[in-house]
Amino acid sequence: METSRFGERYLTLLAEDRSEAQFEALLAEGRGDDTVAPEDVRRLHALALRALRLRELGRRRESELSALFDTVADLAALKELDDVLEAIVRRARTLLACDVSYLSLNDDEAGETYMRITQGIHTEEFRHVRLGFGEGLGGLVAQTARPYATPDYFADDRFRHTRPIDSAVRAEELRAILGVPLLLGRTVIGVLYAANHDARPFSREDVDLLTSFAAHAAVALDNARRNDQMVATLAELEETGALLRSNVESVERAADAHDRLAGVVLRGGTLQDVAGELEDVLEASVRGRRTG
Repeated sequence: METSRFGERYLTLLAEDRSEAQFEALLAEGRGDDTVAPEDVRRLHALALRALRLRELGRRRESELSALFDTVADLAALKELDDVLEAIVRRARTLLACDVSYLSLNDDEAGETYMRITQGIHTEEFRHVRLGFGEGLGGLVAQTARPYATPDYFADDRFRHTRPIDSAVRAEELRAILGVPLLLGRTVIGVLYAANHDARPFSREDVDLLTSFAAHAAVALDNARRNDQMVATLAELEETGALLRSNVESVERAADAHDRLAGVVLRGGTLQDVAGELEDVLEASVRGRRTG
């Protein structure tokens, strides 16, 4: 078989989207064909596999981007802060197909990032863990505003291990952990995590995907916070308005009572007349409060 004809066979397999096993079968056939030089067989096979890998990578990226767009659209439709937090960690777990996901928020005054919401976590110890800036993988992300991934948490000495954090991670039997910052401009407001129970590395693509998602998640989180603040402010304004209306009504009733009593006196009314008018004023005031 001529080299050009052999190359066409590989192109046909690529065009027909055949499995890698069929490429391997063609390689074995080429090795047994004396009309094709062995180096040509190896070169064509390597090129074909490279094209196959690139196409698979492109499909994966297309699928990830589609999932990311759907996720961002879902977040944009949510307004309540707790709903947004739940959606962020749930979607992160789905996007990376990881065992667990969780999110911590920064407390700048305390110099800590504290656990806020989790998916797949079972222990209360982990749900309440707080990481000082620079402590543990999450504390390092919160401090540096950079993503960090480790295939084996307890074997990684890039961050400072502490007994409370290590104990919480050990209780959940977590090994591989990825953390990316939730950034608003240059400000880190928290950390988004993905983790697995076995020691397997997160790929560069995983890091990029979660980082992209975290950028949108931080905006959705900030919008939800602002919405909650606006709702709280409106409630305070309504309460203040009700108090002001009540005060105005009280002042108006007091002015009316003054005018009525003054009128009785100016008309030369007796003390009994004044007492009767005062009784009417007080009854009117009580009726006003009941209807108000």
